[in-house]
Amino acid sequence: MDPNDILKQMIAFNRSVFENAFNAVTVILEQREKMIDMFFEHTPWFPEEGKKIVGEWIKVYKKSRSDFKAAIDESFKKVDDYF
Repeated sequence: MDPNDILKQMIAFNRSVFENAFNAVTVILEQREKMIDMFFEHTPWFPEEGKKIVGEWIKVYKKSRSDFKAAIDESFKKVDDYF
């Protein structure tokens, strides 16, 4: 078997592992977000300022997660182009 084919298979395997792990973590984080929303719905005494802070934190976290995913995808694309 050609060494380049082996490397391509290894890269495809690593990409698949990353995609599956990233998707699993994303599902967990989305469930956490739903739990936080339910908590806020059932605790009217929680300050609005605190809710805003948590909302902003979630937005930043989502953006950072998507930026991370884009960077990894770009890295895999560069490796694909190289081989």
